[in-house]
Amino acid sequence: MSAAGTHVLVTGAAGFIGSSLCDALRARGDEVTGLDNFDPYYDRALKEANLAALRRDPGFTLVEGDLLDRAALDAALARGARKVVHLAALAGVRPSLAEPLRYLRVNVEGTANLLEACLRAGVEELVCASSSSVYGARSRVPFSEEDPCDRPASPYAASKKATEVVAATYVHLHAALRIACLRYFTVYGPRQRPEMAIHRFVRLALEGRPLPVFGDGGSGRDYTFIDDIVAGTLAALDRLRSMPEPFRIYNLGGAQPVLLRELCAAIGEATGRRLELAAQPEQQGDVPITAADVARAGAELGYAPRVPLREGLARFVAWYRQV
Repeated sequence: MSAAGTHVLVTGAAGFIGSSLCDALRARGDEVTGLDNFDPYYDRALKEANLAALRRDPGFTLVEGDLLDRAALDAALARGARKVVHLAALAGVRPSLAEPLRYLRVNVEGTANLLEACLRAGVEELVCASSSSVYGARSRVPFSEEDPCDRPASPYAASKKATEVVAATYVHLHAALRIACLRYFTVYGPRQRPEMAIHRFVRLALEGRPLPVFGDGGSGRDYTFIDDIVAGTLAALDRLRSMPEPFRIYNLGGAQPVLLRELCAAIGEATGRRLELAAQPEQQGDVPITAADVARAGAELGYAPRVPLREGLARFVAWYRQV
């Protein structure tokens, strides 16, 4: 199933996932309007590099603006988008501990602002990014969309759960709306933010510096390659009208949790370096494991993760060596 030829608004278009998704939308023939505020969470030059090819593409337009700016949202939607993929958010568990109110405002109020703008513009179909962090510090795996998510372990996680609740409320109040919330599980690959674990560890490994390992290395993450996330997001975008319910949550993960010590070993193989690990205390807000049950996404979206960790790491290292 394809929605090729649709005009799509992508918020957070200059980021890691956003720019990758915009590339895929344009490759299949969709017109794309991107919205991004170039928040200084990391260097704007990196985001501009993500957009370099898109800026030369007449089928892509970038609107620089903020989720908290009603006029910017109206201007972005005024270009004619009929669907929205909402990726823009303040990201990161640890930074949210220092700025909880800002995270809640941008991520929750910003999402509500976008939904209000969609109602004004007559846009009825949205895909909204959520996060595996909403599951909190649970140890029973895999995580199912039906699991309770009422004890987030960080302000970031709380903000993402709240955005799901806001989206569900708007669908309840406005019968025409159809929204899919996608819980992404630890996405990695080319263009990944520089502070994220795989990007940081590869950089340190190639520089011959120690890798900081928090705790005993026994925490686990369900690492998901960017190509699989983009494929799952496109599938959700195309199937909004065929969802069993007008509001639906889907896990998008690699379905194969990897321990931190195993990740370090795999990075050593991918970089060809002997690694030194530097033990660090466990971090507040971290969770012991994430693991996605992707059965619902498989049955309803045709989602199936295809890139195993070692292949994904090899692709990431090859990209890193080129930039």
